Amino acid sequence: MQVDEESMQPVLNRLRRAQGQLTAVITMIEAGRDCKDVVTQLAAVSRALDRAGFKIVASGMRQCLAGDSDTPPMSQEELEKLFLALA
Repeated sequence: MQVDEESMQPVLNRLRRAQGQLTAVITMIEAGRDCKDVVTQLAAVSRALDRAGFKIVASGMRQCLAGDSDTPPMSQEELEKLFLALA
């Protein structure tokens, strides 16, 4: 199942922001920054990635429920597996 491009733009923006945050974390580690600062930034990256993943799953669910896809809808097991992959 593919998700529509309009739904993916905010996801791509979030992922690009997370990419920049991750680059900052690497730089912080290389510079020997305080552990607390590194972990705080790493947690922010993790939350951004989680939110992007949830947005992708939610968009996919919306498309399945709306029936606007040529592919067969995902089963409840498949949807649960996607959610658990993010947990």
